[in-house]
Order: sequence, then structure tokens, then C-alpha cells
Amino acid sequence: MNYAVVKIGGKQYRVSEGQTLEVENLEDTNGKAEFEVLLLVTDKGVKVGKPKVQGSKVKAKILKNLKGEKIRVAKFKSKIRYRRVKGFRPSLSQIKIEKIDIL
Repeated sequence: MNYAVVKIGGKQYRVSEGQTLEVENLEDTNGKAEFEVLLLVTDKGVKVGKPKVQGSKVKAKILKNLKGEKIRVAKFKSKIRYRRVKGFRPSLSQIKIEKIDIL
């Protein structure tokens, strides 16, 4: 089983071909995106990048941009009637991994 670890928007994801996942909002560049590989696992063995594996890239297709589930943040202080609630909905992109280029 071939898979790779890539860094997208400050987080690391383990991806394989055909996988669909939601990541932080990506700029839409004709519906395509490329990511550099940090770790690559193939049938031949494991390649660890320093910090990236040279010549390897992951190609993905941006399916759609959407908003995530609402996150509520509440502040509360007892006995002084202080309560504040704020909401936040992160912007996300849904991507599909098309190909892991191995050199």
C-alpha cells in the first residue's frame, strides 16, 4: 500500500490515492493543487524527507469550498454575571487525492 504524509495548511495528513478529505481553505487554482511530500511509503520501502522527499509530489483536485461545523467559544465568570459566547465557522476545502508522484 502506497501512502504519503503531506503538510497542508499547517497540519500533516496521511494520504493515499483516491482518498477524499477536508482541509483548511485552499486558493482555487483551476481546481488543482500540489503538495510536497514529507514521508513516502511504497512497496520498495520508506523514504523520509529532510524536510521534504526530493522529486515527489502529491497531486489533488479541489472538489468544493465549504464552511465547517460551528465552533462555540464561551467565557464565564461566576458570581459577577459575566457571560460571552462567540461562534466561528472555519472555511474548508474538500479535496480528492489523484496521484502520488514517485521519483
